[in-house]
Amino acid sequence: MTTEQLILICLVAINVVTFFMYGIDKWKAKRSKWRISEATLLGLAVIGGSIGAWLGMRVWHHKTMHKKFLFGIPLIIVAQVAMIIWLTSR
Repeated sequence: MTTEQLILICLVAINVVTFFMYGIDKWKAKRSKWRISEATLLGLAVIGGSIGAWLGMRVWHHKTMHKKFLFGIPLIIVAQVAMIIWLTSR
């Protein structure tokens, strides 16, 4: 397995986990259960789960009115794409 394949597998995994964490937090919110912290949800996006976070926001209709998520997640995606472009163009 190449390094690129391993990185891709890790990115897919963190995005799947992030997507479902948004869904779990929405489920918990509806039932007044102990919640997943916003720092954890944003942190998952920062470490590579930004697409999963964005999809989770859209599919689960969760955190869509919070400015730090509404603007933060797209900014994280842009920063990560810019970093990938920069790293691959070197």
